[in-house]
Amino acid sequence: MVLRSALPCLALAVLAPAAIGADAPRLDPALAARYFREAAQLCQADGGRLWGKSLCGPILLVEPATRRVVANRADAEGQLHPEGGAYVGELPKSQTIANTAVDWAGVHWSEMLWPLPEEAPVRRTMMAHEAFHRIQTSLGLRADGRDNPHMDTLEGRYTVQLEWRALDAALAAKTDAERRAHAADALAFRAARYQRFPGAEQDETALERNEGLAEYTGVMVGNRTPAERLAMAHWDLVWHPKNDATFARSFAYPSGPAYGLLLDRYRPGWRKAIVQGGSPAGLLAQALHVDMQAKADVEKLAARYGGPALLASERARAEARAKQAAQYRAQLVIGPVLRLPLAHMKVQFNPSNLVPLGEAGTVYPTMQVIDDWGSVTVDGGALMTTDWTVLTVAAPAGEATSGTLHGKGWTLQLAPGWQLAPGTRRGDYTIRRAAAR
Repeated sequence: MVLRSALPCLALAVLAPAAIGADAPRLDPALAARYFREAAQLCQADGGRLWGKSLCGPILLVEPATRRVVANRADAEGQLHPEGGAYVGELPKSQTIANTAVDWAGVHWSEMLWPLPEEAPVRRTMMAHEAFHRIQTSLGLRADGRDNPHMDTLEGRYTVQLEWRALDAALAAKTDAERRAHAADALAFRAARYQRFPGAEQDETALERNEGLAEYTGVMVGNRTPAERLAMAHWDLVWHPKNDATFARSFAYPSGPAYGLLLDRYRPGWRKAIVQGGSPAGLLAQALHVDMQAKADVEKLAARYGGPALLASERARAEARAKQAAQYRAQLVIGPVLRLPLAHMKVQFNPSNLVPLGEAGTVYPTMQVIDDWGSVTVDGGALMTTDWTVLTVAAPAGEATSGTLHGKGWTLQLAPGWQLAPGTRRGDYTIRRAAAR
């Protein structure tokens, strides 16, 4: 996906929230074929009504440990062959493995990691979510993936969780007056965050127009009845606060469906408006006549949603987080490092475990990056600059052996024609093309 016009060309892939264990069920073409039929039934039932375009299309399921794939259709290059009512093959190492939209073998796929969730509502929501990513650029909705480091601060985490609690109460409300009141509270918490963090509205909007709309699509298309959709939106609002170590990239998943369902009630036709610009929250504020510039008494409102206990837990979390950030800063900013330039990047990562380091960038504890110089697998932290042009890891431990470099928490496989070179600081390194002979 293209992050934004000023950034290098890259493919952005998001790993599944849950880790894929070595004991995960092996890829089963027959079971995959059943999931493909389920996905087809969902998109056919939608009939293109949600976005004016069908979500039906190519699906590629990938087994991470083996890179074996199973697809719902043949590819354009003969890489796949029929088996068990589907098409199977192997994904080359030049391709990322993640839940994302990807171009491979002449086809634009919705790619997902195997195994898919056993819980039918979660699985169906996920399949529709990824189907949206495959068509979103054709709808005029850019796939923007910027980080939101303010969502890892005490104030950011506190206000967004209060916002989610208010949204959850709005979706569960029995009367229109209650629903409007809770929605207004949610918007007040968001407004307070915008006032505290300049630039937050722009950054949050970018990710919500990407992942938020995708998750809303998953909830709407993956669940057939209004009650099932409300239940899935509630699941998102409850699951993410409990399971995400950070909200810097994952906050849009619970926010998107909640705002989308409220907009369906209070501003019909909002999906056409969102293509032209703006955010779901901004459209809801307009529909409910909520002044986002007004200064709300956050603490008074917070008392309605368990604010005191939430604030206490977030303060304790902030102290532990500061220690972790200091360790990463020593490893990836102060100490000797290897800086990897990014030009044509493909990247996969877990959005729920990031550690922002302010202007220095964001630490990705686990990730894989493929670029012109080769590929690096990270399991001990890598620092991505805010403009996504440089990736930094701890300095290598020795010279390259058979094209492979190692360092604290990472392994890099150099592409032919690339070599290790001294960096700008003493003890630092970079990667550059080898001089022609």
